[in-house]
Amino acid sequence: MHVLVVHDYGPLGKLLLERLRDTPLQVSPLLVSNPVSADLSALENWIPEDTDLIVNALWQADPEAAERDPEGTHKTVFSLPLAIAEFARDRGMALFQLSSCYVFDGRKQSGYLASNPGQPVNELGNWQWECEQALRTLLPRHIILRTGWSLSRFIRKVQASSAATEPLSLPGRCVGQPVSVRDLARVIVAVIQQLDCGAEVWGTFQYAGAEEISLYELGLAIASLPEIPENLHVVDSMPGWGALEPPNTTLICTKIRNTFGIKQFPWRTGLLGELELLKEEAVHAGAGVPAT
Repeated sequence: MHVLVVHDYGPLGKLLLERLRDTPLQVSPLLVSNPVSADLSALENWIPEDTDLIVNALWQADPEAAERDPEGTHKTVFSLPLAIAEFARDRGMALFQLSSCYVFDGRKQSGYLASNPGQPVNELGNWQWECEQALRTLLPRHIILRTGWSLSRFIRKVQASSAATEPLSLPGRCVGQPVSVRDLARVIVAVIQQLDCGAEVWGTFQYAGAEEISLYELGLAIASLPEIPENLHVVDSMPGWGALEPPNTTLICTKIRNTFGIKQFPWRTGLLGELELLKEEAVHAGAGVPAT
């Protein structure tokens, strides 16, 4: 199977390509450094004719960034995946698309099933839900994978707060499950390998790290890491961006386990690894070198 990985300069694309190249799969990278300026009419120049599966690894899991750039979010989260899906449909290719827990409004008292309909409360979730619905109509041979919170997003918040020597406000009322980049790459590769073995199992799946936790408790866990200054003070309060966070983003991940045999890994085991990835990213950025 020929797998094309659409990626940016972030760590997910790098890790995904590294893992896939350790398999017998034929793997090609497609760097999209700026999705906003991408020419969607030129897909035939980007995508090899013999591609079997397109993996869109442009992972969007930060609702704050989406609110700051609604036009760019629309292009990256909706327009680009749909253009790829239409191209794939016309040429008999399949598509692996990432989504997130932000398609839900968080009012459900228990965890969300993959079959639950979306009711987004922010820009990111809105376009991800619109994308999901459109893909189901356009392209039967698709995998949509909803993820939990981006662990690196909250590590960055803790680091920024410690650098500014200000208390970090995180809402204890918001509950969910983080996922590390390494763990997400593991899951994506595991699904792809089973598709390569002939599994014709398409649809919407969910994955997040084992153990739900509040954002306040997550902040405390990150603050306890060895490289985080001890004077950092995490408080249970609602920050200005808190309105973008649904109170409950817990994902039930039994479908991906029952279908592909993929078990949830504890997100706590990925804390130090995620911190190391962010350090590498910062070093490359400081040297003016792309992270991949």
